[in-house]
Amino acid sequence: MFMSVFENPPDLAIKDLLARVRTIAVVGLSPKRERPSHQVAAAMQGFGYRIIPVRPGVTEILGEKAYPELSQVPEKINLVDVFLSPALVDPIVDACIALKLPALWLQDGVINVAAAQRARDAGLWVVMNRCVWRDYRRLLGGFDPR
Repeated sequence: MFMSVFENPPDLAIKDLLARVRTIAVVGLSPKRERPSHQVAAAMQGFGYRIIPVRPGVTEILGEKAYPELSQVPEKINLVDVFLSPALVDPIVDACIALKLPALWLQDGVINVAAAQRARDAGLWVVMNRCVWRDYRRLLGGFDPR
């Protein structure tokens, strides 16, 4: 798929980000164990990250309180990991910019070049169309706790 001029950060920068991040808000985290968002978030939780579910209509996922929107999360977020349709990314970018969040990760298949570039232009660190779990395992050698 053609991705215009957007380029992801180099591996060394991704490794550095994953080494210093502690809290990941997962937007679109499914309560269903068989869904990729649930599997990836559970694995990242197993690697020691604090996972904050962001999904309307649920109260808890993976033992953590869920919030309907990013703006309602009361604690500091280091990384926003998005499991939504590319068409739904723009409001997430708006929220990240408004909340002055430092980093945005758009998972495999979540390709919205304009939104990703807008986030980057606003000062966010952005990865698009990559899996945070796969990159963690590849770059930091994490054992899969699942």
